[in-house]
Amino acid sequence: MTMTTTHLNKKPRLENNTLVNHFDDLPDDLIISILCKLSSSASSPSDFLTVLPTCKRLNRLALHPLVLSKAGTQTLAVTAEKWSDSAHAFLKLCANAGNADACYALGMIRFYCLQNHGSGASFMAKAAIQSHAPALYALAVIQFNGSGGSKTDKNLRAGVALCARSAYVGYVDALRELGHCLQDGYGVPRNVSEGRRFLIQANAREFACSLRSYISLKSEEGDEEMLLTDLSAVPVHEIHPVNRFLKEWFGPGRVGLAEGLRMCSHDGCGRPETRAHEFRRCSVCGKVNYCSRGCQALDWRVKHKMECTPLDLWVAAAAAAVAMEEIGGDGEAVVIDDDADDNHAER
Repeated sequence: MTMTTTHLNKKPRLENNTLVNHFDDLPDDLIISILCKLSSSASSPSDFLTVLPTCKRLNRLALHPLVLSKAGTQTLAVTAEKWSDSAHAFLKLCANAGNADACYALGMIRFYCLQNHGSGASFMAKAAIQSHAPALYALAVIQFNGSGGSKTDKNLRAGVALCARSAYVGYVDALRELGHCLQDGYGVPRNVSEGRRFLIQANAREFACSLRSYISLKSEEGDEEMLLTDLSAVPVHEIHPVNRFLKEWFGPGRVGLAEGLRMCSHDGCGRPETRAHEFRRCSVCGKVNYCSRGCQALDWRVKHKMECTPLDLWVAAAAAAVAMEEIGGDGEAVVIDDDADDNHAER
């Protein structure tokens, strides 16, 4: 009797030399669930779109309406430099799938960049119906300015109503805008105390956002020592990808604005005028202009406060204060109001 031995390290031969593809055995529901997680958590469009050319099945399932409806803000963060018909089609697919972020992004791009005001406002309205806070506020700004139309198309009451809805869901820019509207009686009966309450809420939310960003930054650096004075170096909130797109689109060397049109001077906005003299300008220097009172207040706090008021006025105020202390006089000193943003820009 002859015995056959098999080497221990030798792998057994597969019958018919075939390999089993377990991927084909996975149900579509499971793959769609995984792709939904990916689309909602991707840090950039490329993180999600690289799945498409992998195979025909993944390409088909990645474009499933349920997957596209879950796409997050960063997944939809298309840049102006990479804008193309394909990017436009991708955003439209997501918007048609009911994705509120996609409706907002496509609406803003169409309204301001492609100058298709009708369809742009329509897409933003689809997002607003889903209580999408930035879309509600964007429509409020359009109503306040009469954007896409004439000066007579302004609807202050509609703007306040949209702003109030956005503020109700906690949007900081809307809280600030509504606070100034109430303080000024702009489109709503004047109520200074209620307006101040909304402004305090906006500042509190900003501070909480800055504190979270600061704690996250310190934890990444491994530094446990925390100083509140360092919070000034932390941005209040990150610029929304749509606002970044607008800034890039109308940036140097790209699409230029028509003659007589200006951009909002707040660095975190990016909105352009749709007609001449649409935005409110600074009533002191007349060199900057803003699409909203919220942008004006933010820019005043960050930089324009030092750029607008002439240096000699600050020196004169300081000299007058010192002189009063020395002589102990009863005269009035020149005072620079830190809250000058309350009545600083023209409507």
